[in-house]
Amino acid sequence: MLNKYARAFFTRVLTPFAAMLLRLGVSPDAVTLVGTGGVMAGALVFYPMGEFFWGTLVITLFVFSDLVDGNMARQLGRSSRWGAFLDSTLDRVADAAVFGGIALWYAGRGDDLVLCAVTLFCLASGQVVSYTKARGESIGLPVNVNGLVERAERLVITLVLAGFSGFERTFGVPWIGVLLPVALWVVAAGSAVTLGQRVVTVRREAAEAETQAGANGGDGGNGANGANGSATGGGSAAGDHSSNGSAGNHGTDHGTRRGKEHAEEQGRTV
Repeated sequence: MLNKYARAFFTRVLTPFAAMLLRLGVSPDAVTLVGTGGVMAGALVFYPMGEFFWGTLVITLFVFSDLVDGNMARQLGRSSRWGAFLDSTLDRVADAAVFGGIALWYAGRGDDLVLCAVTLFCLASGQVVSYTKARGESIGLPVNVNGLVERAERLVITLVLAGFSGFERTFGVPWIGVLLPVALWVVAAGSAVTLGQRVVTVRREAAEAETQAGANGGDGGNGANGANGSATGGGSAAGDHSSNGSAGNHGTDHGTRRGKEHAEEQGRTV
């Protein structure tokens, strides 16, 4: 949902910045790599220490590189398969760093194994949600479903509420730290629903594709049978024609012999 509306808005906002980077000679791939590195640093340095405000601030500064690099490639007019592959791959790395950093906090000084497990589920389910769509498309299915919680929703919910929960440690705001657990439970539930939506969609589309393939195969078989029938009918007609011709020739020969015998009988009588 956020991909549909927010991406278009931020693309317009970030277009001048992308144009400036191009004038400075920066490549889209360099922006992708630097952005991923910044996200990983913010998540794996600050989050395990419980510094969710500062960690989210650093991550937010770099997370928009995902929009900037694509904008730069379009302005250059050279969007490539390699660029798309690199961007998607590093997106998965950045997501793993965000949820991995939170899991390290709960496994260590955060001391909450349940929330650690929920965070790991968010990490794993997010990867699988992306994989189901990519795998479905790779076998020729359209996978016409987005789902309840996509990557944009996962990041926005997690980063916004993680940043606000950091106010408790950084600025002493009481009770606000509960927002991060709420975010993790919401993302976990939403990711599970989205995974189910995509699996069901792929199953339905696969069944429809197999049914269509079977119908096309049946039509081809009927056509072949029709051709064979035509050939058989033609052969039968040719055979009948040949038989009739043979019968006619036989009748002619028989008549000729009878005529000669009659003439000979007449000659002997006279």
